[in-house]
Amino acid sequence: MKTSGGSDAMKRRAGESAAEAVADGEVVGLGTGSTAAHAIRRLGDRIDSGLDVRGVATSFASRELATDCGIPLLDLDEAVGPDAPGIDVAIDGADQVAVGGEESEGTGSEGTGSDEPAAGVGPLIKGGGAAHAREKLVDAAADRFLVVADPSKEVPVLDRSVPVEVLPAGRSAVAEAVRAAGGEPTLRRAERKDGPVVTDNGNLVLDCAFGEIGDPAALARTLSATPGVVEHGIFVGLADEVHVGTESGVRVAKR
Repeated sequence: MKTSGGSDAMKRRAGESAAEAVADGEVVGLGTGSTAAHAIRRLGDRIDSGLDVRGVATSFASRELATDCGIPLLDLDEAVGPDAPGIDVAIDGADQVAVGGEESEGTGSEGTGSDEPAAGVGPLIKGGGAAHAREKLVDAAADRFLVVADPSKEVPVLDRSVPVEVLPAGRSAVAEAVRAAGGEPTLRRAERKDGPVVTDNGNLVLDCAFGEIGDPAALARTLSATPGVVEHGIFVGLADEVHVGTESGVRVAKR
């Protein structure tokens, strides 16, 4: 389920800030969601001005937008592997970003807007758009992963429901495993049609409420080890920067 919160202007500032960090000749992972979409549009504008980059889309939606914006695309298999160019930087949004956690030690903030938080880069929850499996593949493969967000996504402790993509045949078994781990799973339903949300990979999504997640890394390991789980929405140790759009500018926190 998608999150709402910050204004579109905040999201645009965050997305455009990250897009400006992309250098000529780089391969860019293109995230999914409203904030990442602003980064994709800005990259399209920069291509019109002469920037030479190629993108790797994380979803059908990001692929369609990138094509509309004139961004040349590579499949993930073309970007990663022997004799492949690799992914230099990935830009993606988040549903929640933990700030000031242990992953943030030795980090600082910079940028043109303050409006508090962004003490550093902590773990994330992603998957509001049900694209977290492909997003994690691309974000993990990138040399740098830049998160784009508005202030409403910053929290001291992750507490949002964790999206878990599951094989359809494993739905019940995974749900039982989630309950055993202290969570409450809910099958994500589609908003404009009858039935559940089906991911681009043909799977289902369970939104799993655990309350405050004191140890995201431990929960991530538990979910990853559960048979039937394709991927979960906890991203630990992947983000290098968080670009937070504010009323007055952008705050950048670095790992």
